[in-house]
Amino acid sequence: MAGPASDTPAAEPHIPVLLEAILKAVAPVQGVWLDGTFGAGGYSRGLLAAGAARVIGIDRDPLAFEMATPWAGAFGDRLILVEGTFSDLDRHAAEAGYPQLDGVVLDLGVSSMQLDLSERGFSFMRDGPLDMRMGRVGPSAEDLVNDAPEGALADILFHYGEERASRRIAKAIVKARTEERISSTLHLAKIVEKCLPRPKPGQSHPATRSFQAIRIAVNDEFGQLVEGLMAAERALAPGGQLAVVTFHSLEDRIAKRFLQDRASFGGGGSRYAPAEAEREPGFILTPRRAIAPDADEIKRNPRARSAKLRVARRTDTPAAAPLADVLGLPRLSEIL
Repeated sequence: MAGPASDTPAAEPHIPVLLEAILKAVAPVQGVWLDGTFGAGGYSRGLLAAGAARVIGIDRDPLAFEMATPWAGAFGDRLILVEGTFSDLDRHAAEAGYPQLDGVVLDLGVSSMQLDLSERGFSFMRDGPLDMRMGRVGPSAEDLVNDAPEGALADILFHYGEERASRRIAKAIVKARTEERISSTLHLAKIVEKCLPRPKPGQSHPATRSFQAIRIAVNDEFGQLVEGLMAAERALAPGGQLAVVTFHSLEDRIAKRFLQDRASFGGGGSRYAPAEAEREPGFILTPRRAIAPDADEIKRNPRARSAKLRVARRTDTPAAAPLADVLGLPRLSEIL
C-alpha cells in the first residue's frame, strides 16, 4: 500500500485530467497497474498514492523520463519506467515480469511538456522546426508535408482533423512547397491560415485541425490506439480494469466502438447488418457511458473541457481482435 501523502515525492508538475474520476471509478486501486502514457507521471503517482503495489510507466518520449529523474527514484521498485509505445504494452509488461495486470490507464492527450517546447514542432503558436514526432524517430511532419502526394495530404487533413477545407489546404501546401521547402511550424500555419476565414472571437486558431491531423499521422496515433486497446485486453487479468481518457471525437469514437464491441454478447442483426455469432463479452462497461469532468475540474484545468473517461472491467473471456470495420476509421497505411 502507498504511504501517506507526506511520503509522496515532490509536487506534480501538472494535475492529470480526470485523475480523481479514474481513482473513484476503479477503486479500490491495488495490484500492478500500467500507465501507458506516462508523460509527466501524474497518473502513475496518483495510482501509487491510491494503493497500487507497482506501476509500469511507458512513454515513447525519452524526455518524459529525464523530467521524472528528480522524483521517480523515491518510489523505488514500485515504479518501473519503460521507453516504448503502449501499442506493445502487453509485451512490455511481460518483460518487466508482470504478464497479467490489474489495471491499465491511457491518457490520449498530447503532453503539455511537448507543446511547450518550440523545438518539438507541435504548436502553431510557437515557431520551431516542423517535427511533431513524439518519440523522435521516423519521418517527421516536415517529411510528410513536403513529400506526401496532394491526395494523401487531403485525406489526412479530412480523416484525422475533420477539416472540411482539406483539399484547398492540401493544394496550397503542394503549391507552397514547390517554391520553398516547408520546414517551420509558423510557415505551415500561415499557409493554412490563408485558406480559411479569419476566426471569430472565441473560435480556435485556423490551423488547429490541420496540425492535429498531421500530428496524428506522423505518430500513427489511431493505429497505436487500436493496437494498445487490443494489447490491454490481452494483458489484463480477469477483473482487471481499463481506463481511457480521450480528448477529441475521433479517438473517443475508436475507444467507444472497441469497448462496445468487446462488451457485446453478439447476436442481433437487422436488414442492414448480418447477425453475429453469440459470444461471451471480454469487457464489462463500468459505467456504460463516458464520464465527463465536473465544473470544478474544468475551472481548475480548462484543458479538461473536452475530455471523456471510459472505464471497463476485464472478464475471463480470451482476448479477440475486433473487426477493422467496427472501429470505422482509416489506418494511415490505407491513405499513404
